[in-house]
Amino acid sequence: MAQNLKINDKVLVISGDHKGTEAKIVRIDRVNGKACLEGIGLVERHMKKTQYNPAGGKKTIHLGIDLSNLKLVEAAKFEKKTSKKDAKNDKKLKKGAK
Repeated sequence: MAQNLKINDKVLVISGDHKGTEAKIVRIDRVNGKACLEGIGLVERHMKKTQYNPAGGKKTIHLGIDLSNLKLVEAAKFEKKTSKKDAKNDKKLKKGAK
């Protein structure tokens, strides 16, 4: 499992019930080797009334799809995080350019 899948990557499901569909990754569980896709694998879970959830009712959750059943179509855009020092230098450059 040498795939480098990340959140917001666009993937293609290559096997299973949703074969051939493209979706965006919402969450990844690296321990179990599963990925939750947007709009795929949604199930309703019936919740019991508890002290923390007095209303009870239904809750929609994602079921993960195995990483081996996914193929990367488009990687998410990578944005470099800048430090405060770099941000100050950029502001100074922009002021001087006017």
